[in-house]
Amino acid sequence: MSVSGEGQTTSVLKAAWLIAVVTIVSKLIGFIRDIVIANYYGASLVSDAYYYAYQIPSLSLILLGGVGGPFHSATVAVFSKLIPSLKDKPSGQVNKLYSTFMTATIVFFLLLSAVMYIFPRQIMGLIISGGSPEMVGLAAMHLKIMTPLLVIGGIVGIYYGLLIIYKQFMLPNLSPIIMSVSIIGVCVFLAHDDSKGYALAWATTIGAVLQLVIQYPNVRKLGFRFFPNFDFANNPNFKEIWELLFPAVLSSTVGQIHIYVDMFFTSSISEGAWTAIGYANRVFQFPVGILVTAFLVPLFPIFARLVADKDYDGIRTYFNKGVGVLFFAAIPIIIAILVVGLDSVRLVFERGAFDAQATFMVAEALWFLSVSILPYVFRDSITRVYYSFNDSATPFVVAFSSIVLKFLLNIIFISKLHLGIGGITLSTSLVTLFNACVLGILIKRKIRMDYRSLFVNLSKMVAAGIVTFVICIAAAFVYDKYIMLPRMFFEIVKILIICVVCAGVYTPLNLIMKMDYANELAARLRAKFNK
Repeated sequence: MSVSGEGQTTSVLKAAWLIAVVTIVSKLIGFIRDIVIANYYGASLVSDAYYYAYQIPSLSLILLGGVGGPFHSATVAVFSKLIPSLKDKPSGQVNKLYSTFMTATIVFFLLLSAVMYIFPRQIMGLIISGGSPEMVGLAAMHLKIMTPLLVIGGIVGIYYGLLIIYKQFMLPNLSPIIMSVSIIGVCVFLAHDDSKGYALAWATTIGAVLQLVIQYPNVRKLGFRFFPNFDFANNPNFKEIWELLFPAVLSSTVGQIHIYVDMFFTSSISEGAWTAIGYANRVFQFPVGILVTAFLVPLFPIFARLVADKDYDGIRTYFNKGVGVLFFAAIPIIIAILVVGLDSVRLVFERGAFDAQATFMVAEALWFLSVSILPYVFRDSITRVYYSFNDSATPFVVAFSSIVLKFLLNIIFISKLHLGIGGITLSTSLVTLFNACVLGILIKRKIRMDYRSLFVNLSKMVAAGIVTFVICIAAAFVYDKYIMLPRMFFEIVKILIICVVCAGVYTPLNLIMKMDYANELAARLRAKFNK
């Protein structure tokens, strides 16, 4: 690799570490938020109603407008090519495009918000038809309160994209803390008298507004000025955004349809089931979200520029390194979830209104979800390559085609085999694997990837992981049999011991098998130590 290439790799790694640290802080506070909600609301009808309702506005705030979402991705893909120097203020052409994009976004989401506000009961009744009338009515009120999140999500997504183009990685990843703090504050002071969870919904809306407010000054400081502009037809750059954004939004919406399918089946399982699945997803996203965000946020603009320069060797190199590192870190996470997942959930959530039954429901969902980590990171990484080629249609078609698969798997696992919560997350894992495989195969129409070296290294990691898993299971069995401590200390010590054993076995085994990324990591650590 050239000197400039090495410099760019170092820059990406530094950015990845910075984003990882910021994301860890954000995720930790988000975790505290979930603990507080679980403590006051448990896994109950009220918490189910809130989380059922939140899934609709979260489509805009998290999936569409969040870091890595279509609005962020489309902004990066198009605006990064129109801004030759990050030291200069945006040109009149760029500002016009910004205003046009913002106007279209606000109009679209305002119309969608009006529909949600007028027909909340009909919408929630359709999605959670297996729920009781009380559940549907409560979820409808929560949805009305959180309707503004729809408009805010699209705007925040554009802001995220602009800030990341200008290498301001911290603020987009820190701003979700605002919502978490808002919810924590409301729960602590008002949850005792909040029998229907309305304060929780209001706190979520206030937190979203504050997220928008905190982004705006930095975007304005960069030189972007918004003036309503309805000239959608005569702007070729806006057409490029639309061509990239529309199928990407549909693709993310299709992903949300998967969730609505799950909501439909979960509403007939048991009270608190949807809350449990939500917490399992949050535990899952804590380590996985940090990994994916840390590496893919700085890599995506590089992919876009490499595509513009037709440097396909560079794309293959950065893709394999990025995904390889993600695979390397993902396998110990899977092992930890399978071995001490129940202990971790009990330690974090089981207090107040959150009882032992709720703990087991979350752990059960988490076990089946853990097997999706490897295809998850591959799918998200290869999707960024598609976006760099201005192709969001293919990910959409693949995601759309998997809706039927998701529905059929839920029928088999829930209605036929009666696997309950585990069946919901197992079907999610299998659909993620399907999407990853199909996207990985179809990318050859644009670029021939070098999967051989990637999967040779993965086979070494899996072999090391299997041995490590067996040793960790044995260590956990011995610990459970012979160690007697108060519950909290018992679980903390057990988790720490298993993590140490996992790292102490897994990493040396990869070094022995000469796995590339372990050798590179060891070389970097030795260089740091020598300095």
